Amino acid sequence: MKPFSLPDIYRSTNLNTLGLWADNAGIGEIREENYYDPVKLALATGIKPCMPFLVSQLIEELNELTRDDPLADILPVHSFHFTFLPLTLPLYKANDRLPSKVEQLKHIWAGYHSKMIVIRNLRLIALPSQLLLAGIPDEPAIAMRQSFCEKILESEWKDELLMRHGNSPLPAPFWHSTILRYSAAFIPATVREFFLERQEIDFGDVVGELTLARISYNWEKFDPLGI
Repeated sequence: MKPFSLPDIYRSTNLNTLGLWADNAGIGEIREENYYDPVKLALATGIKPCMPFLVSQLIEELNELTRDDPLADILPVHSFHFTFLPLTLPLYKANDRLPSKVEQLKHIWAGYHSKMIVIRNLRLIALPSQLLLAGIPDEPAIAMRQSFCEKILESEWKDELLMRHGNSPLPAPFWHSTILRYSAAFIPATVREFFLERQEIDFGDVVGELTLARISYNWEKFDPLGI
C-alpha cells in the first residue's frame, strides 16, 4: 500500500457511502448484535497518540449531537488510538491467561516495539453506519506494518490473524480510528449532515509509539503486554 493511493481510496469510500445514503433515507434495520464483543478482549498493535485539538472538538460536537441517541456509540476521548495491525478477535476474558505461544508473538513484536509512527492529514471517512478518522502514514510505517504482517502469517498466530480479518484485505488499507459506530444499517440524517459539513477538514497529524496490548473493541480497556 503506497501512501499516495490512500487519498483516492478514502475519496472513493466516501462517494460509495454517499450513494448508499442517497438510496436509503432512514436508518434501516436496527442491529441486534454488537459490532464486536463488548466485554472480551483482543490482541492488537497500535498507537495511543495525543489528540489534536481539532479532533477533540470534533468528538465533543459529535457527542453533543448524539447525546439522546442510544444507538450511537462514540469513541471515548481517553481511548483515542490508531490500530497498526489487529491480531485477534475478542477472545479473552479479562482474567484469562494468554496461551503460551504469546511468547512467540512478543519475540516477533520486539523488532517493532516502541517504534514511532506518524499518520498525517486526518480526515473523516464515512461508512454506511460508521464514521472513521483516517490519515496518511509515513513510508516507514507502511513498510513496518507489511513486514510485521508477513511475520505473523509465518507464525503460530496465522489462524487468529486470518480470522480477525475475515474477507477483508490483509493488512487492511485504512489507517484509522473508528469514532462512531451506529447500531443500525445507516447513520441518521443529522449525523450525515455532520459528516458533509466536515468532510473537507484536515484534522491534523498524530504521532505515537507502537504498542502490543490486550484491548477492548474501542481500546477503552488497554493492557500493554510487556516485551
